[in-house]
Amino acid sequence: MVFEDKMITNGEPEEEEEEEEEQDMVDPLETVREKCEQTEHCVHTRERLEACETRVGSRSETTEECTEELFDFLHARDHCVAHKVFQSIK
Repeated sequence: MVFEDKMITNGEPEEEEEEEEEQDMVDPLETVREKCEQTEHCVHTRERLEACETRVGSRSETTEECTEELFDFLHARDHCVAHKVFQSIK
């Protein structure tokens, strides 16, 4: 047996609840990550990652992966983030 929820309006137009306009919540971690990605060390490691991705993408048969470059970039970014994120929480 299936139950359906129906709203009986008795011929009156439905009243929509007024929703308060909510400001989009911004994750402080994302903000700090974006700033850290623009630092010199992160830019350098991202360039190495992108060069690797270009090289691997241009070959039809290769076993090369860009795992090392990805981890280097993530490590550099997270190292920067670790020093800055907790300052914004205090």
